[in-house]
Amino acid sequence: MSLALGCVADDYTGASDLANTLTKAGLRTIQTIGVPEENRALPEADAVVVALKSRSIPAEQAVARSREAEAWLRARGAAHVMFKVCSTFDSTDAGNIGPVMDALRAEAGEAIALVTPAFPETGRSVYQGNLFVGAVPLNESPLKDHPLNPMRDANLVRVLGRQSGSPVGLIDTATVARGAEAVAARLDALAEEGKGAAIADAIFDSDLEVLGRAIVGRKFSVGASGLGLGLARALVADGRGTTDAAGAAVGEPVGGTSACLAGSCSQATLQQVAAAEKIMPVLRLDPARLLAGDDVVAEALNFADEHLASGPVLIATSAPPEAVRALQAAHGVDAAGHAIEAALAAIAEGRGPRRPRRPPARGRRRRDLRRGGRPAGAHRLPARSGDRRGRSRPAHRGTARADAARPEIRQFRRSGLLRPRPRHDGLTPHPDGGFRCTP
Repeated sequence: MSLALGCVADDYTGASDLANTLTKAGLRTIQTIGVPEENRALPEADAVVVALKSRSIPAEQAVARSREAEAWLRARGAAHVMFKVCSTFDSTDAGNIGPVMDALRAEAGEAIALVTPAFPETGRSVYQGNLFVGAVPLNESPLKDHPLNPMRDANLVRVLGRQSGSPVGLIDTATVARGAEAVAARLDALAEEGKGAAIADAIFDSDLEVLGRAIVGRKFSVGASGLGLGLARALVADGRGTTDAAGAAVGEPVGGTSACLAGSCSQATLQQVAAAEKIMPVLRLDPARLLAGDDVVAEALNFADEHLASGPVLIATSAPPEAVRALQAAHGVDAAGHAIEAALAAIAEGRGPRRPRRPPARGRRRRDLRRGGRPAGAHRLPARSGDRRGRSRPAHRGTARADAARPEIRQFRRSGLLRPRPRHDGLTPHPDGGFRCTP
């Protein structure tokens, strides 16, 4: 396998969004949950997105996991590696964007990294280095009350400068408007000044295309899915993509039951949870009980077992900002946030502690995670084992594939998370024993 693009994502849901974006832009894309094992066989692809859960863990752990993912991608020929971060730049003054960026830039041997979380299609734009969410600066948006990474500064040059070991510069709108050559020249000039990163302005999709052309020949960059869009279009224009956007395959629905997990405390997600209560069973998990040691993971899995046969269900730890602040005051910001994320990950993977024996096979399920009101793809495999084809579907962007003989996923078959299922229209078998969607 020789990849045109490798991506290291700091969050599962963001990775799904990026895989979908790359596929729509014309790249055959695979997403993995965690770093696959060295001998893991993957289909031919133009891009691979390695999804990590490293956004809010200690910085040294995030760096170690990201370096492992980057090394795996480089070993498979990835000419350019993009570190995928959230379009709202979720982080603290300690990281993890800066420390991971510094480490991966050093691994790539680059003097400077272009950085932008802009994605105008979703209302994220950067102007004069300031990140806007819709029409308001980041620090005036609901992200100012993020329970784990409150964003109180919209100026990303300052934000990243507090995290990185190198000074941070700016590629402003006027430079971007002059085209890719001007952007590349500005990057080189900033590197000569000793800058290790440059925040790039982007207001329109056309700006992302300029940025993509400017850095496609370089080895490393940092950004949200919008930068992935710019890189993908540049690769396709250079003939390094396999399809064009019009020919990107759209997968048929997989079928089976559906469960949604909500962990964000954004206003959009709180409104979505309230709306869901009117049309489906909803379980609101109390984070205080989780931190007190109650087995809320098993409770959530049992709730899903009882209701999934009747239709979609939602399991939420989302809470209003005041309730989150009270929880943080009692248990600490890091302890509260990490416990909630760990519980949601355990529910998503279906392997909660002290889980009772599950009933017989129920077929393949979709799990949709929402953070900040945005949909994400399905999660069916544990870290280091699975892969998915990126597909242009808003909530399910591919089908996880698994080999029943592999020891690291036997436990998931025993638990009922992965079960053999008969082939049906829209699914074709892979040589490795799994399935993929076909148009």
